[in-house]
Parts: sequence; structure tokens; C-alpha cells
Amino acid sequence: MDLKALFGLGEEERARRSSISDRLSKIDPSYFKEIYEQIYQRFSGVYSKTEIEKYNLIRVDSTIVADACTKLKEGIDQKSGKKLVKFSFSFDGILPSGVEVFTAQKYSSEESALPEAILKQVKKEEYHDNIYVIDRGLQSTRSMKEFDGQSVKFIIRSKDNRKFEEMESFLEPKKPLKWNDWEVLKDSKVKLYTGSPIQNQRGKVHFRQEKVETEFRLVVIKSQKTNKEFWFLTNEFQLSAKEISDYYRKRWDIEVFFRFLKQELNLSHLVSMNRNGIEVMVYMTMIAAMLLLIYKKSNNLG
Repeated sequence: MDLKALFGLGEEERARRSSISDRLSKIDPSYFKEIYEQIYQRFSGVYSKTEIEKYNLIRVDSTIVADACTKLKEGIDQKSGKKLVKFSFSFDGILPSGVEVFTAQKYSSEESALPEAILKQVKKEEYHDNIYVIDRGLQSTRSMKEFDGQSVKFIIRSKDNRKFEEMESFLEPKKPLKWNDWEVLKDSKVKLYTGSPIQNQRGKVHFRQEKVETEFRLVVIKSQKTNKEFWFLTNEFQLSAKEISDYYRKRWDIEVFFRFLKQELNLSHLVSMNRNGIEVMVYMTMIAAMLLLIYKKSNNLG
């Protein structure tokens, strides 16, 4: 992109970083957001149902960009004194379907960032068959209950040995379920527990475990090579245990996408230290990413 043309500079003028940063801080990011959403809606239809799997698998995760020069005006504080910006992306395996920019301190936790990013996308796609695939950063039973209440399907990798009550097992006795080097140890309908804050007479707060009445599904598989267990929680009861495992494995696609954004499109370099400018840059980066991915597909470049 010719920055001189973008910012209306003559050939003899130099595009200083400070000038670019100032200009970005004044551009309306909603303009670029609208362009990004229009491109996504138009070109996501190019891909067949076979290509986007039986369901739209939306991989959701966050990546952070740190301010190396301590000039970021608004960001999540770190112990080092530096600030960082969190980008929570939704990725359908082919194109980036959503992004949220977080700079407030509460979003340092994925328990705050990911549910907000997911529910904002759900509002944009009222009628969908999406399943949201999420890593261990989100473990809140309350968030899972909220997702289920809004008919948001999800597969979350759970922390091992979390507290639950088994309501029903879907495994047949004496018929072990295996594929390749994997064995299903548990496939059950369960109720989960969550911590409720209780304040004692001295004013101190502790948490009491309370059972949530919403029913979820717990799938536990074990690698026969490493003996490592993987726990998955979902509100999807129609898929097989193998499908749930296979769908979660596709979450790795978003990690590859993050590397593409940071290494090839330089997302990790903050041109602007202003939140407005950062939003403009992330939408411009997403537009560029989609155009590149669409070009690769149309030319069979992998």
C-alpha cells in the first residue's frame, strides 16, 4: 500500500510515523469495519459446505501485541510497566469472521474477552449452524450456561478433573470405543459446579461450590501413545465422541492464522498508539488478509 497516496502526500514529502499515527487516530474505524464485513459476507459464500465442514466451525482465540516503547495510550497494564492490546479473533478455517479489540484491564482474562467476542458475533449471525471451538482459556460454567441459553453451540477443552455430577453415560458397557491411538474413557451427560462468592462476618469473601442445573456433555479421551487425557465440554449431543475430538483439533488453524497475521502482515507492529488508530489498522490488516486468502484459493495456491 502506498502510504503517500493514502495520506495525500506529494512525491517529495516523507511519510513520518508520527504523521501516520496522528492520521490513523482521527479516521473513523467503522468505515473499515463495514468494508471488512462486506468482503467477508460476499466471499464466504464462495466456499462450499464441504469445505467448511458439516458445521461452520468457528475457532475463537486471542493474541496479544505488547507496546515495546511504553507509549501506548490505552492498554492492559503489565507488571513490567508496559501495556498490551488484546485481539480476540473468530476464524472459520478459511477466513477471519470477526475481531474484537480489548484494552480495558478486565479483558486480561480470557474469561471476559472470549464470551464477549463470541456473543457479539452471534448477534451478527442470528440464524447459524456455528459451533465455537475454544481452548482452555475459558472455563467459566456461567459462560457455558449463558451460551447454552442463547443456543450457542460450543466445544471447550476443559481442565482435567473438574468437579461434575454424572447424569447419564453414553458408552456401552464392555464395548470400548477406540480409533487409531485414541480411546474414549468417558462420554456422559453431566451437571457442572461453579463457585458462588460468600462473605463471612469478617468481610472476607470465599467461594462455595454450587451445582448448575444446565446439562452439558463431557467427553474424555486418552492417547494410548502418551497416556495423556483430553477433557472436552460441549452442549452438542448429536455428534460422536470422535467428531468432537476431530473438531477440536481443527482449532489449531487459528494459531496458524495468528502467525500469518504477525509474520506476514506485521500485526505485531503498532503503527498507532491510540485505540482508534489500532482499530483502523486491525481492520485494514483483516481486509488484506482476506484478499490474500481469496487470491490463494482462486489460483489454487494452497
